[in-house]
Amino acid sequence: MNSHRITARYWIETAFPLESAAETMAGEQSSGTFVKVPGETEELRHRHAARVERIDERESAAAPSLPGAKVPKGVATPVYRRAEVTLSWPLENMGPSLPNLMATVAGNLFELQQFSGLKLLDLHLPDPFRHAYRGPAFGVAGTRRLAGVERLPLIGTIVKPSVGLGPEETAGLVTRLVEGGIDFIKDDELQCDGPHCPFEARVHAVMRVLDAHADRAGRKPMFAFNLSGDLDEMRRRHDIVESAGGTCVMLSVNAVGLAGAIGLRRHARLPIHAHRNGWGIFDRSPAIGMSYIAYQKFWRLAGVDHMHVNGIRNKFCESGESSIASARECLRPMFDGAGRGCEIMPVFSSGQWAGQAHETYARFGSADCIYACGGGIVAHPGGIAAGVRSVRQAWEAAVEGVPLDRAAERHEELRQAMEAFGR
Repeated sequence: MNSHRITARYWIETAFPLESAAETMAGEQSSGTFVKVPGETEELRHRHAARVERIDERESAAAPSLPGAKVPKGVATPVYRRAEVTLSWPLENMGPSLPNLMATVAGNLFELQQFSGLKLLDLHLPDPFRHAYRGPAFGVAGTRRLAGVERLPLIGTIVKPSVGLGPEETAGLVTRLVEGGIDFIKDDELQCDGPHCPFEARVHAVMRVLDAHADRAGRKPMFAFNLSGDLDEMRRRHDIVESAGGTCVMLSVNAVGLAGAIGLRRHARLPIHAHRNGWGIFDRSPAIGMSYIAYQKFWRLAGVDHMHVNGIRNKFCESGESSIASARECLRPMFDGAGRGCEIMPVFSSGQWAGQAHETYARFGSADCIYACGGGIVAHPGGIAAGVRSVRQAWEAAVEGVPLDRAAERHEELRQAMEAFGR
């Protein structure tokens, strides 16, 4: 185990010399503390201390990005230096454990007074992590097989209103969606097992609709039921969905935590749709937190099969460039060499409609995704079925290299979407 090391890359901002600031990071997250302590021998440090592998200095700033940072004694006019720093740890420190990895690479570092900015950018894990966790059971190929969608993205939507619909009302909406040709539907993250819409009643009401549709059409659209809760609740809810013939469950990963996701994956026999609600806590500030590139690796290894990445021209503060980079990362292998790479299906959402399909495909370079549209489908002037067709028409044209304007001339539903929602 000693030959394996974990590496993590950070962006930092500090008024202290970069070398001493990086050593403070390494010491805080391994064998050291703010003062020399008995027992921290050279032999112990050699075996367990984190190492500063690389420092790449960037631009500097005249003012700190975050409050609470200290400056060196005697420095009246500090300069806040910025750099990318790579640290490494021996795997022996924590073993192949995702919760303890999180505590190591994203622990007390963010509170250190030496830093006026610190963000985890990426990490690389040795092979023992690959063998310690199951990773996604279905990923892209298994999701496509269950949903019966071979080439284009899974065209999806979300149950809206987010809360307030009872089980039968939810089933009524699902009826209209599946009759309109939808591939994928998910609960809103705010809806799980409230008194107005109990989980089990909702599952049975929705599955009656999906099963009847499958009998008629020969294909069962995928519905991701939100089972977020404590681990026992999630296992029980998973089994309710499975026994009813469902093909997907959903969890809010930031709410249930790594241990919850890992525990569910060990029990689950259905795809796990991961919603990242609360993501802005980690990434909205450029000066603190964690990049999606680092963040999604924890959840992929824990075993989720789909994960949200936002979308182009979305309703949130994240840029389209960031969303595309996140989606590409979901399809990139986490480990070197042959074997399971933990690739998962990215989920584009938030303000998406037919008009973004061409740009999304051109920049993403793949159709392996779930493309979830809310108003872009249900608010289409021709109705839900026309909304679904408009999105599918746009993606078909994008994949075939037909320009959007020309495709809109051929397809009435796409033309209506262009007129209703703008370019």
